[in-house]
Amino acid sequence: MKHFLVIALLVTGSAIAFADVPQTVEQTWASFDPHAEPLEVELIRESTADGIVLRQIRYVVGTFGGKKTRVAAFYAFPESGRDLPGIVQIHGGGQRARAEEARFWASHGYAAVTVNWGEHVIGEEKDLNTDWAGIPAGFLDPKHHNDVTPETGTVHRKPHPWNSSWLLYSAAARRAITFLEEQPEADGAKVGITGHSMGGRLTVLTAIDPRVKAASPSVGGSGYLYSDITGVPGSARRMQADLELYNATLDCRNYWPLIQCPLMFLGATNDFNSPMEFVVRSFRNLPKSNGAMSFTPHMNHRFTADNYAARVRWFDTNLKGTFSFPKPARAQLNLKTGDGIPRFVVRPDLTGPHEMKSVRIFYGYERDPRVRFWRTADVSRDGDTFTAPCPVMDLDEPLFVFANVTYDTGAAITMPAGFDDTALLTITSDCRQAFPRQLVEAGVKATGERQRLIEDFVHGWRDWSLVGTGHTEHWNYQTFKVNDPAHFGPRGASLALEIETTAPGNTLAVVLETDGWRGYTGRKTRRFVAMTELPESGRHTLNLPIGKFVTADGEALENYDFVTSLTLTPGQKENPKQVPTVWQGKVPTFQNIRWEGGEFAPRPRPYLKLGASEIDADAAFSEQFENAVDESVQREAQDRN
Repeated sequence: MKHFLVIALLVTGSAIAFADVPQTVEQTWASFDPHAEPLEVELIRESTADGIVLRQIRYVVGTFGGKKTRVAAFYAFPESGRDLPGIVQIHGGGQRARAEEARFWASHGYAAVTVNWGEHVIGEEKDLNTDWAGIPAGFLDPKHHNDVTPETGTVHRKPHPWNSSWLLYSAAARRAITFLEEQPEADGAKVGITGHSMGGRLTVLTAIDPRVKAASPSVGGSGYLYSDITGVPGSARRMQADLELYNATLDCRNYWPLIQCPLMFLGATNDFNSPMEFVVRSFRNLPKSNGAMSFTPHMNHRFTADNYAARVRWFDTNLKGTFSFPKPARAQLNLKTGDGIPRFVVRPDLTGPHEMKSVRIFYGYERDPRVRFWRTADVSRDGDTFTAPCPVMDLDEPLFVFANVTYDTGAAITMPAGFDDTALLTITSDCRQAFPRQLVEAGVKATGERQRLIEDFVHGWRDWSLVGTGHTEHWNYQTFKVNDPAHFGPRGASLALEIETTAPGNTLAVVLETDGWRGYTGRKTRRFVAMTELPESGRHTLNLPIGKFVTADGEALENYDFVTSLTLTPGQKENPKQVPTVWQGKVPTFQNIRWEGGEFAPRPRPYLKLGASEIDADAAFSEQFENAVDESVQREAQDRN
């Protein structure tokens, strides 16, 4: 048996083949051999239910700095299954491996391993569990070590990629592939990998393993997190030291170009952990045109069933060959138009067996994608081409556009807990953007006016993120529409709405959050809540003056300039101490959310510190402009092919 090669994991690091410390992704992983050390698999328990065999196991990850590390996992497969395609599933931050995840993939005909890299108990307290042997990793302390900088217990005493526990977790996922290769139920030549949040990042870190034949990260793994969002000074995440080495060896931006397998990214347009522009930027670095994206609009760190179904179908296509996955729609943003209003042109894939149900086009202006409101455009069809106007309100701000194409596959598939079974599948088109200089040079005209009406529900809740819609106690409806340049509040206005309840004794919480994710402005995110008692059932007309919105410390909202979101939710859910009674009756209905009174006035740029130079914010666009032009020419040439 080979000895485990560990990139000179002796603490001295003196035996490294490439000049002391790895400087690239390839060097970082060059001496990690996922087959070298025996797995030493330990079976903790086994059960069979509904035709699915479930095993709780533990296996060796490797010996690092003389310390042997192990992770626990669940392994599931259909009873009597043989040579099945495999799935490695990686949980998110602070979470744990779940038997339900392994069973879900097994129910779809896979041999599935869910890796418990985070150390939390899975099964019973006394069970053998993940053991990082004193190396800073996992979440029990918590002791996840993001840095390459050394600290107590790290493998190296100097800055080194293998000081970061990200690599240990990815090594655990690679060893899960090795485990599948050795199981009679699994076909080790057909293994996919998937993960959520931190697990999404680990999916990207692991997908460069040539044994991975398909990958699907979600809301994690975008890369570029330590870079500013273009046009938003100071928005990069902070690291205290050794950032250059960290980015070169651990940032996902340098992993995407090395991924050879088909990859589908499952995202949310307002996600905090993988900002949409960063995902798109990395996605374009895939070396092969065998990728797809599926973004759920208006949501943060979660998705709807039609988007999640794309992940299931992606693996069915690339590991089983039992599904025909539609190609992503080609798209083109036309800035030079007769009326000065940009047009987005979408050409979806209509060649496959699935009925196309809809093409929805979304556009927005906010520089920070985490708080961007995505307007739904009016789409017209001409044969196989779909077009929508995307009017611009301010030529000093960028324009962002994408389309979601939804297909009916003809057969509903079983979905994991939290999702309804669905036959629908949604794929996101090419995403396009235009910087202010491009808008001006193309002759785009600023159109549009400020609006008092926020929501009339003519189109239902399409502009909102909905959570717990069927749960009478925990419904939570949020929109970023109040951050849109047409819909942010007039100075001194009241927020008015109608609500209809089916039971007495309720309290509604109306929440205005300011400066969501805008710590770079020097202002803190704050929640201003208007608690409104609804003692009787029936229809209520509410008028909430700005002074009624207060923080938990009693500070009143002064203006709406920096409001990023509006949320409607039960008072008890927002503040159970103030409102001890849960919501009574059915989930209420709402109508005509609007601003009343006050005066329209310009607002300061919300992404800037107060008093900061606007020139500093716009300077970043100059650097990006030429790249954007080159990319646009290249993409348009592709569209014509």
